[in-house]
Amino acid sequence: MMRLHKLYHRFTLLPFSSLSIPSNPSLLPLSPPPRLTLCHRTAANLASMASSASSRLRNIVPLAAAPTEDAAVSFSSSANTGTSGDYEDESTVGTKYRVPPPEISKIVDAPPVPALSFSPLRDKIIFLKRRALPPLAEIARPEEKLAGIRIDGKCNTRSRMSFYTGIGIHQILPDGTLGPEIEVHGFPDGAKINFVSWSPDACHLSFSIRVTEEDNDSSKLTVWIADVKTGKARPLLQVPNVYLNAVFDNYVWVNNSSLLVCTIPSSRPAPPKKPLVPIGPKIQSNEEKNIIQVRTFQDLLKDQYDEDLFDYYATSQLVLASLDGTAKEIGTPAVYTSMDPSPDHKYILISSIHRPYSFIVPCGRFPKKVELWSADGKFIRELCDLPLAEDIPIAFNSVRKGMRSINWRADKPSTLYWVETQDGGDAKVEISPRDIVYTQLAEPLEDEQPTIFHKLDFRYGGISWCDDSLALVYESWYKTRKIRTWVVSPGSEDVAPDILFDRSSEDVYSDPGSPMMRRTEAGTYIIARIKKANDEGRYIILNGIGATPEGNIPFLDLFDINTRKKERIWESSKEKYYETVVALMSDQEEGDLHLDKLKILTSKESKTENTQYYFVSWPDKQTVQVTNFPHPYPQLASLQKEMIRYQRKDGVQLTATLYLPPGYNPSTDGPLPCLVWSYPGEFKSKDAAGQVRGSPNEFAGIGSTSALLWLARRFAILSGPTIPIIGEGDEEANDRYVEQLVASAEAAVEEVIRRGVADPKRIAVGGHSYGAFMTANLLAHAPHLFCCGIARSGAYNRTLTPFGFQNEDRTLWEATNTYVEMSPFISANKIKKPILLIHGEEDNNPGTLTMQSDRFFNALKGHGALCRLVILPHESHGYTARESIMHVLWETDRWLHKHCVSNSSDAGEDHETGTVKEHVSKGVTNAESKVVATSGGGSREVSELECEEFNSVPRSSLW
Repeated sequence: MMRLHKLYHRFTLLPFSSLSIPSNPSLLPLSPPPRLTLCHRTAANLASMASSASSRLRNIVPLAAAPTEDAAVSFSSSANTGTSGDYEDESTVGTKYRVPPPEISKIVDAPPVPALSFSPLRDKIIFLKRRALPPLAEIARPEEKLAGIRIDGKCNTRSRMSFYTGIGIHQILPDGTLGPEIEVHGFPDGAKINFVSWSPDACHLSFSIRVTEEDNDSSKLTVWIADVKTGKARPLLQVPNVYLNAVFDNYVWVNNSSLLVCTIPSSRPAPPKKPLVPIGPKIQSNEEKNIIQVRTFQDLLKDQYDEDLFDYYATSQLVLASLDGTAKEIGTPAVYTSMDPSPDHKYILISSIHRPYSFIVPCGRFPKKVELWSADGKFIRELCDLPLAEDIPIAFNSVRKGMRSINWRADKPSTLYWVETQDGGDAKVEISPRDIVYTQLAEPLEDEQPTIFHKLDFRYGGISWCDDSLALVYESWYKTRKIRTWVVSPGSEDVAPDILFDRSSEDVYSDPGSPMMRRTEAGTYIIARIKKANDEGRYIILNGIGATPEGNIPFLDLFDINTRKKERIWESSKEKYYETVVALMSDQEEGDLHLDKLKILTSKESKTENTQYYFVSWPDKQTVQVTNFPHPYPQLASLQKEMIRYQRKDGVQLTATLYLPPGYNPSTDGPLPCLVWSYPGEFKSKDAAGQVRGSPNEFAGIGSTSALLWLARRFAILSGPTIPIIGEGDEEANDRYVEQLVASAEAAVEEVIRRGVADPKRIAVGGHSYGAFMTANLLAHAPHLFCCGIARSGAYNRTLTPFGFQNEDRTLWEATNTYVEMSPFISANKIKKPILLIHGEEDNNPGTLTMQSDRFFNALKGHGALCRLVILPHESHGYTARESIMHVLWETDRWLHKHCVSNSSDAGEDHETGTVKEHVSKGVTNAESKVVATSGGGSREVSELECEEFNSVPRSSLW
């Protein structure tokens, strides 16, 4: 599937096929305010706390307030440090939801721009309109937590889904500009729109509709169809009371005139009732002495009632519906998880899960059956029926036994391919080959065995198909960070596979790019073959990020598969703008694409200009602007941004992005309070850790909880300073976690002080998830660097995640010292600087249970630390509701004002070891911080709520 990869918080380009954003159900009474606990070391500290005017709280609704037009604010003393009027009276702190100062709230409440999707024929574009932040009443709707997923029983969908409010269709005119908008109409006012997708012939749009009823109960979803020419919409099914079941898959176009829809079975009774008296105790047994190690999954099934409730909501009846209104049920009700029509529309690949279920792993590991049906719903054959997979090892690159990643070849009418592990799924087993890829026709001849397509010594990572002469096969291995790309000729057994690229996944400078994909008439996506005038070469186009020591410079290379020679045919400008190639737009016709007729969609932005989209056409690379979105926060349009480089004391090169407020001049205005916001990453080499990632010319996208919001409060923001935790060779990265963490933080603090932009006594640190873990560790082991910390949704006691965390795949019993010494919970007695803990009460991310913050706060309080705990009702790992987000910003702003901006004591001094400058100049590292063990790599604590085939609800973007 061709995808548009450019994404930031206010503008999303979505896949060209099925489009869905999780949607929010309707209103309920407002939930109680955040649970808040406060502790201080001395009574004197109680005097200067704050509260907002209560009048602000009476009308907290999703606003679309226009940002102020004044982009330049003079640097008076008050402007430099923020106002303190809201934070002086402590009598009502913790009693109500709060809103931050208007400098921040106006940015958060700015209207979001629409999402975009182009038609399969590239002749139209739709604008999917969105609203601002949802109210808490929607997030507070009841939900069932079953088998690792959360279900809204009223709608029979995943809970906490957002939605679109309208659809506008624009014709792309011959000159590349957009014609007038045709608004999709005919559905009820106030309808909530989800799962928007184009028909294969681009004549129709399909989408689901929910309508809020008078009793404040959201209706279940129905499928609608809109005529693209007129915008007129109508229900797909003429039969009443047929509703969409969107717990897993929802619907798919089978051909130009029919859809296969997951519906709620018409014969479904009322939901099962929880028995008042249990029939017996809850028992789990391992009398067979099996070795089963699993991460700390959440929202799992707990008993037979949960199993019955999961079946009740997840079971679907498949309905084959035509655009003429006719429909028929096919198959029997089951827990269907995916439906995938073959490219020739003759077959459908049907996946489902079934009992026996598990109480220790999520539904992605439940028994799974994959069957082949005809397009009219007749069973043809069973491909596999995989057993319950509770025993997948925790080592990275471990997988499920049996057939996996079963898909259709994109370049063939109806050929299947899949992969099977040869190591029992255990990455610790040494074997060659490790994975084998097989292919087979949908209906093979009797006794015809699958064909071995390719053997791999690393773990299979996917295939990009082109034709019988070309396919690219990917494999990788986490422990060594190795990644390989193979060139395979699918139709020529006598042509041996050849390695095209063999490199480290960490080495971004060597990334050659990925092949540009084109759409076929069948609606699949294959590698685009390029034809060059008077040249018989076999060309493809590689689209790369172009990482360099000066930052990313995206490119397109014309690449000859035979000679391996490449020619740069497009490159982003370097001086002011950052441009990326989003997709091919000249693939309407079958066959090779002519280079001189090439047309692409690009994005373009700068430090101060928000992203716009353009068509670029060959041969003269004529450019036409497609969008003209207004600046989302003009009051910060002239902010200052710089990618900076500096060095850690062990010689590792580090980078960060330094943001300064509009109009700020360090020589005349002096140093500012500074907020450092980051997230550690693991590496296998110092060289890779020191590489520059990102571009100095990228637009500063500011999310609803972004640290960059404090530019409006006159802070310097050091965003994303690299915190590499390196384990070279056989050494595990976490073996020296604290030592490297502190060294990286010291280097960052030293750099902003050297530049004169940060006051050494007023530098705060913060992070989310693994960044919160980082924050707590820095306050414990580097108190000389920071005056206070803000930790959101973190895990602080690694003994509560004994079978691995983040990218650590050793157990607590294999690396006891590492688990203990990395845990800031164990070092709670060392934390003397103020720390603000924030956590969602319904956090479902493995490892970051809400209990982590509760217990850490109690440990801090037990040692007299100055600390504050805010628990957000109904919120998960990322925060969604406007009331919650505004309150988080208020808490953060209050904390920064009280313990950073207004800090009158020597906040940058550790009473035992001296000042920040002394520590930085001497390169002091807390000797007690040295650790003994572990590895990792990557970015954030990833939730394994379900298997890769399921479409999990997108997590809201964090700082």
